[in-house]
Amino acid sequence: MSDKMRNFGWTVALSGTGINLALGVLYTWSVISKAIPSEWGWNEAQRALPYSIACIVFAVIMVAAGRMQDRIGPRIVATLGGILTGAGFIIASASSSLTLFVIGFGILAGAGIGFGYASATPPAVKWFPPQRTGLIAGIVVAGFGLASVYTAPLAKYLIGVYGIQTAMRVFGVGFLVFVVILSQMLRNPPEGYKPIASETAAKRKTTTTPPAVNYAWNEMLRTPQFYLLWFMFACGSGAGLMIIGKLAKIVELQSGSKAGFILVALLAVGNASGRVVAGVLSDRIGRTMTMLIVFVVQALLMFTLRLQNQLGLLVVYSMLIGFSYGACLSLFPSTTKDYFGIKNFGVNYGLVFTAWGAGGFVLPLLSGKIYDTNGSFHTAYLIAGFIMLVAAAVTLVTKAPKEETVPQALKAAA
Repeated sequence: MSDKMRNFGWTVALSGTGINLALGVLYTWSVISKAIPSEWGWNEAQRALPYSIACIVFAVIMVAAGRMQDRIGPRIVATLGGILTGAGFIIASASSSLTLFVIGFGILAGAGIGFGYASATPPAVKWFPPQRTGLIAGIVVAGFGLASVYTAPLAKYLIGVYGIQTAMRVFGVGFLVFVVILSQMLRNPPEGYKPIASETAAKRKTTTTPPAVNYAWNEMLRTPQFYLLWFMFACGSGAGLMIIGKLAKIVELQSGSKAGFILVALLAVGNASGRVVAGVLSDRIGRTMTMLIVFVVQALLMFTLRLQNQLGLLVVYSMLIGFSYGACLSLFPSTTKDYFGIKNFGVNYGLVFTAWGAGGFVLPLLSGKIYDTNGSFHTAYLIAGFIMLVAAAVTLVTKAPKEETVPQALKAAA
């Protein structure tokens, strides 16, 4: 069978998962932040700054990266992502300067993660039928969530033995090599390729109907559905990233334990599980119904987190918060594909993903300022809980675009 006729779906999906497994080093920031020595002179808001900058740069770059991988393919874009991420960590390792950490970790690594992440999911879902969109998207993005299982204890070990600068340098070199190698295995299906569902998948009832047209990015921006998805994604991601970025500190404050790095790794298990489980569940009961369940659970967790002072309960909470947050990273790419089509999925999801950056910038930074003011994160938990209730309410009015709302010019081009 020629390369043109072969189905590379699982090769691409597993390569994308591996790339995300490296780029998910972003989630180890709470371990790095907590280990920054007091002599560096960083307050809690400053400790959150490189992470918050990385989140917003990651999200903004996703738009350009998604458009690039739609046009020139995912291989080159993902390779660029590996180079930038590695270079960013190496630059941050050069000194204890907040400015260098912002440039290296925040800007360069944030951009590299965006290029790599944008190139992992779109080519994978293009190789599979609509009945498996949630599953495949969940598997690919699960790598990003699962990364902290090994990066958090590894960061703890390297920092303890060699210091922060050497730990950052090791991560930089390692991820540059790993991501660049896996990037060479990414490819889009050939022109005219149509995935064939298995007999079981074909018979399975699905709650999603492929859109009649493929929306261009500017047409998508004219629909109310884009803004509803954007708002919900910002809420769900912001609440989750607020906890992820401060988890080691939260565990120490509320339980007195120094084992926060272990909870970061356990949260990653929940994070990865949420991406796969929510993807599969949403294929069965629908995307917005799954979002409603996730958002209500997330709100309850935020409202009651301040009451938890036992390490065992904090383990459970960290895994459930990771699960709820991870679910969002599976639900929103799947919903974007369902609502706006596959042809321009890279740039369309890149625009939706800017919500992740907005939420990841605002809430972690806000929580740091709240802590600097009153010495606890309790008020930040309550704010996040109310935000999640609003997001849950929005799911009740969010429906797929109707064909009659599509501009006539776009219909003609479809």
